[in-house]
Amino acid sequence: MIDAVMQAAPVIPVLVMGGEHDPAELAATLVEAGLPVLEVTLRTPDALDAIRAMAQVPGAIVGAGTVLNERHLGEAQEAGAEFIVAPGLTETLTKAATASGIAYLPGVATAGDIMRGLDLGLTRFKFFPAEASGGLPAIRALAAPFGQVRFCPTGGITEASAADYLAERAVACIGGSWMVKKGMTLADIGAAAKAAAALKV
Repeated sequence: MIDAVMQAAPVIPVLVMGGEHDPAELAATLVEAGLPVLEVTLRTPDALDAIRAMAQVPGAIVGAGTVLNERHLGEAQEAGAEFIVAPGLTETLTKAATASGIAYLPGVATAGDIMRGLDLGLTRFKFFPAEASGGLPAIRALAAPFGQVRFCPTGGITEASAADYLAERAVACIGGSWMVKKGMTLADIGAAAKAAAALKV
């Protein structure tokens, strides 16, 4: 199920909602530009309301990021999230997410993380924080012994480095925030999102 999310677009906008833009308008702008998968991080008080509003936008595939525990999982599902993303991997959250049936993308940064995920039946992971954890060289090194694994690198990826990440066989998609930054208008965001959507895996 997470494969469908990861294959829907090359870039997943990672959104920290702080009231700068109307959530539905922002979602519509991104979907129209070709980025339908939207990760709303649970880092602000506005996050759950933003997920509720964005989930009503036609074509939007809205998920919750920074999901740390079962409470976050339940809140995200109640708000209408279709997938959840965690910064790390724990057995408790993995089992709860699996039991709930929601598409689930946990974070990994090491071979040990990946092996724990494989033991729990997972083969799709967020590689986080991507740049701080070694970037593309680290992904290539980890992909060698774990050929069945596919990654969504997130953290420190920029418009300039995005294409290099997407060219890597083990990378299914990437997460990024460069197309939605403070001070950008919806027109600016739409233009940046179109450029990101044009990147092909």
